[in-house]
Formats: sequence, C-alpha cells, structure tokens
Amino acid sequence: MKICIACGMPMNKPADFAMGDESKDYCLYCCNPDGSMHSYEEKLNGLTAFIIRTQGLDEQAACSAAQSMMAKLLAWKDRNNQDA
Repeated sequence: MKICIACGMPMNKPADFAMGDESKDYCLYCCNPDGSMHSYEEKLNGLTAFIIRTQGLDEQAACSAAQSMMAKLLAWKDRNNQDA
C-alpha cells in the first residue's frame, strides 16, 4: 500500500491513484485534470476548509492545523509554511 505524498491518504487500488496511474505518488484527490499534483496553496486551502467543515474550528485554527499536518507529508515537509 502506498500513501499519498500530498495528503496522506492510503492508496490501495488503481482508482485511488491520480489518473488511475499506480506509478504516481499522489491520489485522485490531489490531482488536477491534467494529471499534475495540486500546489501547496491548493492543498492548504482544501484541507483548511475540510477541517472547518468536519471539526468546526475557526479559519485561523484550521489553517494552523492544516499547516502542521502538511509539514509531516513528503510533498511538503521541506517547505517553509510561513510562506503560505
């Protein structure tokens, strides 16, 4: 089983991978229509909105939580999250 480098989702079957391509390191939810991976800003915005929706945090707290989670993922771990 592979884990998406951009969001951490487990990818168990071909449909879980970007464009169904098991050679990709990111999932279908982190994929643009052309097959490229979402940018840091796109993922941060999406994860922040998801946290607000599912955990009821305010935007600032949700964004901080999202940055903390993303800092642990391979795609973003070397990024300075203060740039976001």
